[in-house]
Amino acid sequence: MGEEVAVYGTVAKMKLKPGAEDKMMKAMEGSDAGREGHVATYVFKSDADPNVHIVATIFENKAAYKKFADSPEQDKRFRQMSEMLAGEPEWNDGEVIHHDTKVKATR
Repeated sequence: MGEEVAVYGTVAKMKLKPGAEDKMMKAMEGSDAGREGHVATYVFKSDADPNVHIVATIFENKAAYKKFADSPEQDKRFRQMSEMLAGEPEWNDGEVIHHDTKVKATR
């Protein structure tokens, strides 16, 4: 069982336009500026539809997440990312109630 910590974040389901994956991954790499309290981001590519990505972004607490999500920098970044999406993402904000991370994943 993982160490107990209070963390908060979002899980988003996004459908990318065909051929937009590399561009989206570059857009998501941005700097840590304005991401104070950021813990991790994971992007899953669906086996059923490779244009569907599930993104989990985790922050140290709800206040840090809200500060990031409501920032002008993130709004600008999201507007740029929106151009690569086939539709509106489905957002699910919430508290992380369990985690168990053992290895660093690489693409």
